[in-house]
Amino acid sequence: MTWQTNLQGRIGVAQDGAFGVKSFTTLFQKLGASKDRAEELAIGAAVHLPAYGIMDSAQRLAHFLAQVGHESGSFKYMEEIASGSAYEGRANLGNTQLGDGVRFKGRGPIQITGRANYRFFGRQIGIDLERRPEIAAYPSIGMHLACAYWSNRNLNGLADKDLLEDITRKINGGLNGLADRKSRLVAMKGLVA
Repeated sequence: MTWQTNLQGRIGVAQDGAFGVKSFTTLFQKLGASKDRAEELAIGAAVHLPAYGIMDSAQRLAHFLAQVGHESGSFKYMEEIASGSAYEGRANLGNTQLGDGVRFKGRGPIQITGRANYRFFGRQIGIDLERRPEIAAYPSIGMHLACAYWSNRNLNGLADKDLLEDITRKINGGLNGLADRKSRLVAMKGLVA
């Protein structure tokens, strides 16, 4: 049995080793997503988590799920609750035009933030997010963005070394929510191992 088959058994789906949309839907529901949101996240996850190497090991998946679980409030929020005005004028995020803070606030499971990130990662996945930033909150698109961000920041390598604080800094810019991220990581390791 592989770790993926074991995970399927733990979440109560057929242990066929093919961790696809059905398995991901059940997993996201167990992690707090509504049925509809879980289904949408699963569509993106089934394609992009394997493509970006996140499904190559249980430890990579555990770190990924701990981080996006924290950022999205257990997959309940695909758009930051706050207005985004705190990001106004933040040149380090590429927010150079009036209204950019609100327009390019955190979206998707990893809460991508700032005009520069919307432009860069939108181009990476082939979608003009700078023109239509609101679609980054669509769960399947947001999942693709999360995977592209994860890959671009070389987070698989940090996950392989079990470097939670380094991963958190690359996602958050600091260590905000570290206790919750640690708690989630312990839970995810217990679930996926």
